[in-house]
Amino acid sequence: MLKGTLEGVVLTALSTKPTHGYEIVGWLRERGFEDVAEGTVYALLVRIEQRGLVDVTRVPSDKGPSRKVYSVNDLGQEYINEFWATWDTLANRLEAINRGRSR
Repeated sequence: MLKGTLEGVVLTALSTKPTHGYEIVGWLRERGFEDVAEGTVYALLVRIEQRGLVDVTRVPSDKGPSRKVYSVNDLGQEYINEFWATWDTLANRLEAINRGRSR
């Protein structure tokens, strides 16, 4: 289930401020996603870049090669809005099922 939601969560994180991959990993871990591997996040960033959901800027780094900094563009914001609308619908349906189940 995480695989299906991680893209929306990462895009939401990127919508708060332009960020590079390592910061995204830290942001996720601070919010309870400790099991998400760095490689998973970097692969996801490549996919959302290829899909045109983010803009990418190269920023010089003190510690090696320049870093890619990602920011959500208009298409990415549309995706986020749709993601959370779908999530709300799913969460409401699951809650209704949970309230109605036998214990």
